Amino acid sequence: MATQLKNTVPLTDGSKISKDEINKLNKASSFGLWMGGIAFTFAIALMGYGLAKVPGFDHVGQLASAIIIAVVYRQIWGYPEAIRPGIQFSAKKLLRLAIILFGLKLNIDIVFHQGLGLLVRDVGSIVFSIFLTVLLAKWLKADSSLSLLLGIGTGVCGAAAIAAVSPILKAKDEDTAIGAGIIALVGTVFAIAYTILRPFIDLTGIQYGIWSGVSLHEIAHVALAAAPAGQDALAIGLLAKLGRVFLLVPLSFILMYWMKRGGKVQADTKIEFPWFLIGFIVMSFIGSYVLGKHLFVSKTVMNNVSNFTSFVLTMAMVGLGLNVSLKDLRTKALRPLIAMSITSIVLSFLTLIAI
Repeated sequence: MATQLKNTVPLTDGSKISKDEINKLNKASSFGLWMGGIAFTFAIALMGYGLAKVPGFDHVGQLASAIIIAVVYRQIWGYPEAIRPGIQFSAKKLLRLAIILFGLKLNIDIVFHQGLGLLVRDVGSIVFSIFLTVLLAKWLKADSSLSLLLGIGTGVCGAAAIAAVSPILKAKDEDTAIGAGIIALVGTVFAIAYTILRPFIDLTGIQYGIWSGVSLHEIAHVALAAAPAGQDALAIGLLAKLGRVFLLVPLSFILMYWMKRGGKVQADTKIEFPWFLIGFIVMSFIGSYVLGKHLFVSKTVMNNVSNFTSFVLTMAMVGLGLNVSLKDLRTKALRPLIAMSITSIVLSFLTLIAI
């Protein structure tokens, strides 16, 4: 009887409740708040998709639109602390899920059999983009972490690359979100500029597709720029871009080695192995050698998976975008943006004259 009394807590109305029941209520409340955070990022991601249909924002895309909404929300109402666990789940766990599923977009078989020649150009684009952006960032005294993310995003595959390397580089969540937003916006501007310049440039459809694939920021940007030049231009452009996506894996392991050997982290700090990259590789092999060959999957299903992947990535970026302070954005983003823009212009010019 005494033990039972010790395990109860009196309520204001005179009744009592057991500590086990309190623990159950706390767990239920925590789970509800966790789900609330995930639902919150889902809702803003959905709003981002709606905003992306508005004239003007339709060129920016749903990812950047959702990040804009998240940043604006943070500035007006602050960070929703009560549902932080769910938001952090979206920002970190769903981000890794999106990167894993992104592997289905990489057809390794096509890259190996048709794109090996383009891989040399792709390596050049990645190395050049990273080194020039970092060099310009030092000259402009720009934020080094954000500039490195932008250099990687420019060279590899935009927001997906930034999201993949951020855990390896120990980048701040707000830097990841800012970088993803900038890369989406600038890449869209460049893609539109390519379509405007195309009639005035003496390139065949194939050459124009290669130029788009080895120099533009994201797969969506390559598709936007290359599609008006015809199916051949689009196919070769996407092939060139897939080579850069493929190179994300070795680049990530190089960055891990650089972080450990370069003293970028404290001696007792462990760099978490990016297991999600293993998932990325596995999904790439499944998409390349299993689906469509040993297991029939309709184009409709694959398109739905692709759309789901994009939406999950958008939810993750919403979670990251809620960490962005406009004050910090004004003080730290301008110079990295300038460095990245200059790099993108020079990369476009050099890859054009090299074709």
